[in-house]
Amino acid sequence: MISYLLFIATLTAIYSILSLGLVVSWGQAGMVNLGLVGFFGLGAYTSALLTGTGVPIGLAWAVAAVVAAAIGVGFCVLTRTLRGDYLAIVTLGFGEGLRLVELNERWLTGGSDGISGIRAPLKQSLGDLFPWFYMGLAWSIVIVAIVLLARLLKSPFGRALRAVRDDEKVAAVAGKSVLRLKCQAFGLGAALFGLAGALYAHFTSYVSPDNFVLQLTIYIFLAVTAGGYSRLIGAVFGSIVVMTILESSRFAAEFIPGLTAVQIASLREFAIAVALIVIMQVRPQGVFGLRNERARADALSGHVPAPVASSAVK
Repeated sequence: MISYLLFIATLTAIYSILSLGLVVSWGQAGMVNLGLVGFFGLGAYTSALLTGTGVPIGLAWAVAAVVAAAIGVGFCVLTRTLRGDYLAIVTLGFGEGLRLVELNERWLTGGSDGISGIRAPLKQSLGDLFPWFYMGLAWSIVIVAIVLLARLLKSPFGRALRAVRDDEKVAAVAGKSVLRLKCQAFGLGAALFGLAGALYAHFTSYVSPDNFVLQLTIYIFLAVTAGGYSRLIGAVFGSIVVMTILESSRFAAEFIPGLTAVQIASLREFAIAVALIVIMQVRPQGVFGLRNERARADALSGHVPAPVASSAVK
């Protein structure tokens, strides 16, 4: 039972990192990224392949984040004219395209067989203590990410991002480079997705295209929506809620007799769908709500009167 709880806690931390990346790109910059699972898989495969050639694990994680960020910035440049639903559809196709590459390029990724035997940090030396170590490591990364992102989003850069989210034309008139800001936000979000993928690969010691399906994107969007899509702490709270729903539904067979394994799996997806509908109907702003983050033209210049600064920084 302890091993199971440690596994769930570590997976929740990885989901939290994914949710934090979505808060940056969607909640702060207004770019809906339905292809986050593609960057998640990209980070996982990058780290797995690098460590397979003898690269230190820590360096492989950093490279995975950088590669995901670089591809994210390039994708943002290519789709710079797209907004709203159009961007969401293209990112969805991009994420699925990455999964198909992982599935078909057997010479590199192993195809549907995936990559197994991925090294984990200190696994052999720690023995039975490894699950505790990895859980602590994953949550430490979550805490560091929250602290750094909080400082970044309270800075003029964060206010400029929210200005772009609220009205790109006003931000451009105020002298801000809209494309640069959007690429920075998209790249930062992609870096977090890639880092989460690297953590996942070395945690499970196995990756395959089946690990990076659309359902994961839905889970992360539900997590961010549940907590409040612009709130960092909401991303972590939402990840805990989603994981609780997913794992508690596994025990439905004990209370509802006659369910097959396929029906239980379907029940999990049904529970997620119901949870999303309930949240959007009862509290669409999320549990932690949405602070007044609308950026003013004064805030963009960096000379913010006191009443405006208090609202723009939140």
